Parts: sequence; structure tokens; C-alpha cells
Amino acid sequence: MYNIIGYYDAETIGEATTLLAAKPNLELIAGGTDVLIKMHGKSEDVELLSLRKIKSLEIIRIAEDGTIVIGALSTFVRVFNDPIIREMIPILTEAAVSMGGPQIRNIATIGGNVCSGATSGDSASTLFALNAQLKLVSYEGERIVPIQEFYLGPGKVALKYGEILTEIRISPQDYQGFGGQYIKFAMREAMDIATLGVAVICKLQGKKFDKVRIALGVAGPTPLRCLEAEEYAQGKEVSVETVAEIGKLAVNSTKARTSWRASKEYREHLVEELVQRALKVAIVNAGGVELV
Repeated sequence: MYNIIGYYDAETIGEATTLLAAKPNLELIAGGTDVLIKMHGKSEDVELLSLRKIKSLEIIRIAEDGTIVIGALSTFVRVFNDPIIREMIPILTEAAVSMGGPQIRNIATIGGNVCSGATSGDSASTLFALNAQLKLVSYEGERIVPIQEFYLGPGKVALKYGEILTEIRISPQDYQGFGGQYIKFAMREAMDIATLGVAVICKLQGKKFDKVRIALGVAGPTPLRCLEAEEYAQGKEVSVETVAEIGKLAVNSTKARTSWRASKEYREHLVEELVQRALKVAIVNAGGVELV
């Protein structure tokens, strides 16, 4: 049972932030696939503020400066089917289609996935690799937060009371010229939570790596970047040997632990192997040759 004692619908961002300012204990709900699960079994009363009628938060567009702007209420089906994302950042469509089953993807929102703070969120590692910026709006104004600073711990994010995540922004310098690949490893082939999520994007300069970005989910309490491996890759020749070393160095950034899903050692083995697999595909997607 859910002890919902109040339910409010907002039709504009301004209306939503005004309600939050007046009632700071309101629980935000979009798709509801995370919020209702967290509420299940709790005894305290709760009031909900629904954002589902704010149609401006469903828009995906390209700004004048080339920034891709993804409305926080974009469902994973919308993200997967959007022509801008499919052409410009197809790695995000791979993450979107990996999320849950068809029923969940039809209602779950990318903003809700980010705000849940789960390291296993399928969008999280990809948005880390893309250096996504988050627009947070409140009654008092707005601020932009890099996604790397948004995740504070398991299920904890830097969303202040009264704030709403309205947009996810990806700058042109963070996607133009890059090829990418997302790999979700789960213990079952059926719908399952990730044992490890790996997002890799790269840009080439001739036969060398110009830039490589590697982000992991479920390799620590929050999504993370493999900065040591990324730094090593820059300017290195694209080769099987270089890719193998990048995979080994990626393990150094992990904070894996043993759980009922997998041991620490197995997760570290997956990191080394799947980073290499993802990077080899990303190389081809960036215009390079296939490594065998």
C-alpha cells in the first residue's frame, strides 16, 4: 500500500517550482518506475508532485551552438527513436534500449533514471562518457551541474530541496567526431539489472587516438570514469596492444566489491575484457579499421 495523502499536477516548470517552494517535502514523480518502488512498504504519509503534464520537458533538440538538449521527461522509447540522438550520439540509443523491458521503457524517463542515483542506471555511464551537463531549476533560479558532480553516493544525488532536473545537455565538443559503444553485462539474457555497464567513446587522428573516454556503471558506488586509462590512450597508436593496455589500466579506476551478483575479482575481469570489446567497436564507429 502507498500512503499518498496528496497529489498535485503541474503543467509548467514555473508552476512546479512554485509548488515545491511552498511544499518542499513534495515527492517528484515522472514515470514513477523508481519512486513507487521506493515508497512501497513505507508507513509515512507522502504527497506527490507529478511532472508528466509538462510537455516542454519531453523535447529533444539541438541548440544554436550545437548542444544536444534532452528534456528530462523524455522516455527511453523516445530517446531510442529520436533522429537527433540516433544520428549524433547513437551510443545513447544503445543504453536506452538496454533499459528494462518494453513496458518500462515506454514510461520510464531519462531524467528519473539519473535522479535515482543508481550506479546500475543504463543511461548513467553513457552520460558520464559524454560529459553531460544537467540543468537544475528551482523557484530561486537555475544552475548547471556536470554529471560527474551530481552522483554523491549509492542512491544519493546533488539535487537540492525545491530543484527539478529539466534538461540534460551534451556539448558539440563532447560528441562530434566520436564513435562509441555501450555494453551492458547482466547475469541473465532476459531483462535484468546490469552486473556491469561499460560506455566507451573515442576520436581518432589518423592512426592514433585523439581522445578516449571510458565510463563504468556498477564498478563502484557511483558511475565513474577511467581517467588513468583515458590519459594513457591519448596520442597512442591504435593497435591491439594499446587497446589491451587500456583495458588493464581501466581496472585501476574501479571500486568494485563482492555482492550476490558477482565477486570483486569477476567484476574487475569484466572491466578489462569489456572495455577492450567496446573500444574496438568504438574505433570502427569513429572511422578506424577493425582490430583483430
